[in-house]
Amino acid sequence: MAKSIDIAKDDTILSSPAVNVSDDDDKELIELGYVPSFKREFSNLATISFAFSIMGLCSSIATTFNTPLLAGGPASAVWCWILGATMCLTLGSSIAEIVSAYPTCGGLYTASAQLTPRKYRASVGWLVGWLNILGQIAGVSSTEFGLSRMIWAAVVVGKSDDYVVTEKMVVGLFIGLLVVHGLLNSLATRWLARMSSSFVFVNLGATFLIIIVLLATTPRSEMHPASYVFGSGGLVNQTGGWNDGLAFLFGLLSVQWTMTDYDATAHIAEEVRRAAYAAPSAIFIAVIGTGLIGWLLNIVIVLCSGPLDNLPGPSGSAFLEIMYLRMGKAGSLVLWVFVCFTAFFVVQTALQAVSRTVYAFSRDHGLPDRGFFGENSKITNTPLRAIALSTLVSIIPGLLDLASPIAANAIFSLTAMALDLSYIIPIFLRRVFATHPEVNFKPGPFYMGSGILGKAANWICISWTLFVCVIFSFPTVRPVTPDNMNYASVITIGVMVLAFTWYFIDGRRHYHGPQSNLDRMHQAIVQDGHKRDSDSNTLA
Repeated sequence: MAKSIDIAKDDTILSSPAVNVSDDDDKELIELGYVPSFKREFSNLATISFAFSIMGLCSSIATTFNTPLLAGGPASAVWCWILGATMCLTLGSSIAEIVSAYPTCGGLYTASAQLTPRKYRASVGWLVGWLNILGQIAGVSSTEFGLSRMIWAAVVVGKSDDYVVTEKMVVGLFIGLLVVHGLLNSLATRWLARMSSSFVFVNLGATFLIIIVLLATTPRSEMHPASYVFGSGGLVNQTGGWNDGLAFLFGLLSVQWTMTDYDATAHIAEEVRRAAYAAPSAIFIAVIGTGLIGWLLNIVIVLCSGPLDNLPGPSGSAFLEIMYLRMGKAGSLVLWVFVCFTAFFVVQTALQAVSRTVYAFSRDHGLPDRGFFGENSKITNTPLRAIALSTLVSIIPGLLDLASPIAANAIFSLTAMALDLSYIIPIFLRRVFATHPEVNFKPGPFYMGSGILGKAANWICISWTLFVCVIFSFPTVRPVTPDNMNYASVITIGVMVLAFTWYFIDGRRHYHGPQSNLDRMHQAIVQDGHKRDSDSNTLA
């Protein structure tokens, strides 16, 4: 796809009533080769709220807290969070820089193809596109499944420890929640923007409420000492056989899982005002805020956690059990409602993001659908077909849980590794092909410069992500059995192999990398003009 377009065609499109000529965002999108198809209803607040909500601070920590606590111990949860958050800042900054240069709903998928020489564009775009889409779908599915379990965990606490929750109950609620999210995402952009604006207040408000109430309800005599929270007293290896160093590093799984899907904000870029400024700024602000506030929450939850032997408790959630221990049944359940709402907002924003990615990939003929899912509804100006497809496909991993929980968890494990790899590919390409004559990276307003700062951030985040992918590949307990085996690396490599196999068998026939759709709009405008001229002559 060319970075610039024919001037006459450009003038024709800019003169169309469908394009807001006073909108610099629409002009920039046309320069990138795409017809403006969305209404820009997301304000700065809505965009920042969206970026915070996709990480789901307190709900994501609640659903992943068991891993660091029960693998490396309390101190692992605390120190691995701030370590991972610091490294995630380099990744978030690098992504924001690329999003600022390519503010399209294709996000890093579109950018990847632009940052590589022409002969590699189709294969690179294909790989990054499928890694990103499948990673996002696995994220939607796993987060919704986690929300279903969170709700049933509250039921167990509310009723009694003897209350039995079956897999059918979990899957049934999971499907119902996904249908609700699919319907909500079918609303027009202005309603999505209004909803998103409130998400950040619930997200951060619930987090600070939990911190304040925990500190207020925990007797000082029962708070753990600093050596337990920050020191060697909190390093408790419960992996059953891994060495202490690896057990400690398992604490990274919580922060890396929470602070992912950075590029979700990029996927709504065509719905954001001043996208080249607002989208990358929202990513940067959300990464810093989530990292610092999340560290504080981890410190407080460990400080007030009580005996480690009593966790994770009957509900299966150490986070909820700690709240129950300190706040009692009523207090913990009231705040747990807000934690569940935060998870609900994560899925809401994640489904919106993946539907826009599917739309962009279909628009570029990456799907064998002849662009069917790359069309917007004339009623809502949103991709209803892509939303329906994303919702239906996200249900499949949850249904697999009924037949094989191992298979379902294997697909869920795809999320972080697939997304992280799809992030570092364009960053890597940008550095490797920086001086290539066919690659013209034009920095956006968010730019770390051509000096040591930008290069250091890029290479650090690439190295860190590859390191974390290795940690993601280990089972967290030993001995390893089919039930506790970590299939993340197997599934991710399998997706890459299948994607390339499909590409060489069939995909390359219809997919040639990101493709401009300006020709189609230009033809439609010209035909419409001819029709109006014909009608005028007939009346005359």
